[in-house]
Amino acid sequence: MKKIVSRVKAPTPKFFKTIRTIGITLAAVGGAVIAAPIALPTAIISVAGYLMVAGGVLSAVSQITVEEDI
Repeated sequence: MKKIVSRVKAPTPKFFKTIRTIGITLAAVGGAVIAAPIALPTAIISVAGYLMVAGGVLSAVSQITVEEDI
């Protein structure tokens, strides 16, 4: 568990910072669609749920990616 915490605190490479931002954006768009005050078709709500999951996974994986010197 200690190794995971140290990986999260370590610097993230620039490419993965961009991927993390894209993931956060996808999750936010999905959340906004689900929370919309109007009635939307079931298919759109399902796609929004998938966007939220994909955004969360992208963000999490990008956050724990670190640059190591070999």
